[in-house]
Amino acid sequence: MKSLLFLVLISVCWAEPHPGNSSLEHERIVHIQENGPRLLVVAEQAKIFSHRGGNVTLPCKFYHEHTSTVSSGTHKIRVKWTKLTYDYLKEVDVFVAMGHHRKSYGSYQGRVSLRESSENDASLVITNIKLEDYGRYKCEVIEGLEDDTAVVTLNLEGVVFPYSPRLGRYNLNFHEAQRACAEQDSVMASFDQLYDAWRSGLDWCNAGWLSDGSVQYPITKPREPCGGRNTVPGVRNYGFWDKDKSHYDVFCFTSNFNGRFYYLIHPTKLTYDEAVQACLKDGSQIAKVGQIFAAWKLLGYDRCDAGWLADGSVRYPISRPRKRCSPSEAAVRFVGFPDKKHKLYGVYCFRAYN
Repeated sequence: MKSLLFLVLISVCWAEPHPGNSSLEHERIVHIQENGPRLLVVAEQAKIFSHRGGNVTLPCKFYHEHTSTVSSGTHKIRVKWTKLTYDYLKEVDVFVAMGHHRKSYGSYQGRVSLRESSENDASLVITNIKLEDYGRYKCEVIEGLEDDTAVVTLNLEGVVFPYSPRLGRYNLNFHEAQRACAEQDSVMASFDQLYDAWRSGLDWCNAGWLSDGSVQYPITKPREPCGGRNTVPGVRNYGFWDKDKSHYDVFCFTSNFNGRFYYLIHPTKLTYDEAVQACLKDGSQIAKVGQIFAAWKLLGYDRCDAGWLADGSVRYPISRPRKRCSPSEAAVRFVGFPDKKHKLYGVYCFRAYN
């Protein structure tokens, strides 16, 4: 009886999974063939940086442990790329390859392929990068009962900016906030993007939606209306709210653009409608809020003249603080939402390159 109990205990110990088969970043099941090599998937870089309109390669290679062979030859290799959501609970299909079969999905169609520089190369090439491409991607390689994954983050160079509509602060539910950012040539910012912006000095007391459905705001200079003077600087978190019923501002993210942003030299100041027509006559369109922020942050655009933008707001970008032009800090200065029919200002235009 004691011998039988001893054998059972040994069997249980051998049945426990080896800690090397688990991942702190995400859970997965690894099937191991008893008499075969173990499949390993590796990303040479955990983070890749690019910009809107660029091309990028997300690295991913697969190997068999304790052997130099790429494939056992028994099963075809299946490579699947997906994009992870912020909580890893959902995945968006991006690209699947097996043998000669290739399939891309959604907005990635026609823009993704495998690099295949060697037999074990499963790296994903993305062309004409969009703002929505930002995020974490999972490379999964499957061979028979064996599979393994690696995660790569695609970061985009850009700028985060707070946005509220003409109606004033705290008037956007989550879905309206998404549309507001899209209308201004941007997308809703992620927490990581807002955190990076805070580290770069973004200070804003109004709470805004983020892409994960949370409501937060960045404070670099604690003060009484913004949590109190004695609080620690940081990104303040209001938590997750009802996406339909709750209303806040929004933090948007935009990157560089394929075009020319400029202040239109015009003999007179203009009403809003006249500003729209003046840009059209010049072969352009009235610029969007995301475009003025991108020109300011990424190109160092500097102009002390207040001008109309597409949403009916009036702003001007200052990269070199000076007297009468944002003397204390570099910023996109916000004048407000003036009366479109009676107030006169200049205008910022944007001409897209073909």
